[in-house]
Amino acid sequence: MVKAANWLTHLSYDLDSPIWSHWIELLESQFTLVRYDERGCGLSDKRVENLGIDYWVDDLEAVIDAAEIDEPIYLLGISQGAATSIAYSLRHPGRVAGMVLVGGYARGSNHRGSVAAKNYKTVIDVFRLGWENDNPAFQDVFTSRFLPGAPSEQRSWFTELCQKTVLPETGADLLMARADVNVESLLPKVSVPTLVIHSRNDQVIPFEEGQRLAQNIPGATMSALEGKNHIIQRDESAWRAFSKSLLEFTFSGQTTDFDDLTKREQDVLRLICQAMSGKEIARSLQMSEKTVRNHTSKIYAKLEL
Repeated sequence: MVKAANWLTHLSYDLDSPIWSHWIELLESQFTLVRYDERGCGLSDKRVENLGIDYWVDDLEAVIDAAEIDEPIYLLGISQGAATSIAYSLRHPGRVAGMVLVGGYARGSNHRGSVAAKNYKTVIDVFRLGWENDNPAFQDVFTSRFLPGAPSEQRSWFTELCQKTVLPETGADLLMARADVNVESLLPKVSVPTLVIHSRNDQVIPFEEGQRLAQNIPGATMSALEGKNHIIQRDESAWRAFSKSLLEFTFSGQTTDFDDLTKREQDVLRLICQAMSGKEIARSLQMSEKTVRNHTSKIYAKLEL
């Protein structure tokens, strides 16, 4: 699985992040995961001039080529990464096994009407003022859009991530480039299996934008989540629903002989695949955590994992 770049990441800090670490844990437990920081962010060069969808697709292409992947990949497109993934899938349909688009959009704010464009410009102004002046009030207004349902510690961490990963002027330029994105004309041409996942009350990308993706990409399916965080957090019920939808979509074409598993072991395996912890599985199946560990060891042995 290749995760297209999105706002904002840092290849080092994300591993310990309360915002992104559970994403990486889930994806690395199921796939060979390839991720990268977009131009202007994280460990990539901080000062860049060329921004926009064509450059983002070129970057994704360069990352996949450098990784020397010799089999079809799943693309994970979160937020702006959805448009990048869509455009890449048209360039290289034979390389893509499927796409998972989370909180994504085909149209940037400048293509959603004058009100959306005006509101987004205000967001950019808030970002520029908050980070240039190191003003926590402005910073919280900006970051709370991404994590409105998260505790203050998580929002503070996201604010700190913004400060560490991008320069104020570059961040504002990146936001403006996102507003100009428009790949809607490409949607009917997509030929790869696509799953669209979107939170109904997403405060950054309206739910209707996810619906437009699902309605206009041939054969796409949609999973609607309950929640308002743009970045789904571990303690949300939406996280479990997201994990389930992701794994069912990406592994639906694979067959495994489960005849050797007992009914109880199948129950445990099903909950493992929903990204439940040992404690959660024990509570759900009314057994001890030690019994869960024993079942898990037997499952892995029988499936030669």
